[in-house]
Amino acid sequence: MRYLLFLFLFFYTLSTNAQVEFNKVKHDFGDLEAYSARYVDIVLSNKGNKQEWLLSVKKPVDVVYITSKQIMEKDSSIIVRLHVNPKEKGKFSYEVNIFTSDRAEATRVRLTGNLREVDQNTMGGLTSCPDFSSRPGGKNPNDFDLTVVTIDKKTRDELSKSTVTMIQNGQPIWEKKTDHKGKIKEEATLGLSYFYATHSGYYPAELGAYVNFKRNYIVVELDKDERYVPPVLPPSIDTNVIATIDPDPEPEIIIEIEQRLETIETEFDSTIIAELPPSFTDLDKDNFDPEYFKPVNVVFVLDVSSSMKQVDKIELMKYSLFQLTEMLRPEDKIGIVTYASDSRVLLPSTSGDNKDEIKEQVSELKAYGYTAGGEGIKLGFKEAKRAKIENGTNHVIIITDGAFNRNSDDYERYVKKYRKLGINMSVVGIKNKDVHEEDMREAARIGGGHYIPIFKLADAQNNLKQEIRVLTFRH
Repeated sequence: MRYLLFLFLFFYTLSTNAQVEFNKVKHDFGDLEAYSARYVDIVLSNKGNKQEWLLSVKKPVDVVYITSKQIMEKDSSIIVRLHVNPKEKGKFSYEVNIFTSDRAEATRVRLTGNLREVDQNTMGGLTSCPDFSSRPGGKNPNDFDLTVVTIDKKTRDELSKSTVTMIQNGQPIWEKKTDHKGKIKEEATLGLSYFYATHSGYYPAELGAYVNFKRNYIVVELDKDERYVPPVLPPSIDTNVIATIDPDPEPEIIIEIEQRLETIETEFDSTIIAELPPSFTDLDKDNFDPEYFKPVNVVFVLDVSSSMKQVDKIELMKYSLFQLTEMLRPEDKIGIVTYASDSRVLLPSTSGDNKDEIKEQVSELKAYGYTAGGEGIKLGFKEAKRAKIENGTNHVIIITDGAFNRNSDDYERYVKKYRKLGINMSVVGIKNKDVHEEDMREAARIGGGHYIPIFKLADAQNNLKQEIRVLTFRH
């Protein structure tokens, strides 16, 4: 009896004198795509006046872990990094028991989330937990060193002094020039990325890719412009002086991509512009002054089905929406509806001066599921009607890469119904196949709008903005 009482008092003393604090005991990963980061750092801090130990970690087979240290000195911390490997799509929940020397019982850490897509590259096996050497201490553990190389597509020679812009979530992250070996080594954050490269005497090149710790080497191939003629210096200029000047200085402002895109031909339909009076073409292409353009209430119906998960598609869509957002005025309204396996209102009608709120929603867009655009179109028209602007332009714009009307044979009835109420519809094709273009043009015709193609970054920079200007122009 005394022995049992002694054990009880011993363990009770341990539990009530616990000195190791956990920064969290539960973590929700949310929705995980195939490319999503799947680890979390649990920080254990010793708040006592003596040394403590990490004794052991008991975890399910679908969880792997690493630790920064075993010993916790007084007033110090260690990290237990937990990495989940769910094998099947759907919701998951794991319990990890972490034993420390300051208490008799384990501290339970709950890991939850929803796996939307299985990474085929893992072949159904466990993926390793990223080690702590991936990033120096104090930096974002999702950051890593990325190498980008530009080469001549035909000769495979490296191209020095190429300008490369990296875009993530529809926004330029950095713009750099390649060194004498045609390379850029720059810090990057894992995720879907879009690269835009230019080089004197070459056509611009674009590439979408998912980058992470292992996929950290990107090669961008550029085609030579055979029409290019290198400039010849007049004999009166001292070439020795010229040689000491860097012809391509590093830009002081990170992103100058818009200026470079202005020189590239875009695919906006010139026949649409031709239908407007000369007073439209006389205006600057960035002019959106209320004197010439009516207020607009636009609802975007975005295809976020699995076919849009290709990096170049989803990034071009985000980039084009960011460009339009910058143009919007306080009197304008924008709403966003998404559709994949289901449809939902992502952004209720919002004033054009709430740009940060709009961009935040756009940056979080992810593609998943199958396509069911009919329900999305119906929901988009309802949102447009709810926020209708009298004496303004009210419009629904579908953005998709293809057959948006699957399982929705009656969507045309909705389009015609709302057109009579003064709400029209256009269709934006993001790198759509030729076989889908005719259907997209026909849907836009029924909706009283236009088919707008976006196949490259210059299109994303220009075409959506021009469509809004065309729709709202005061004739």
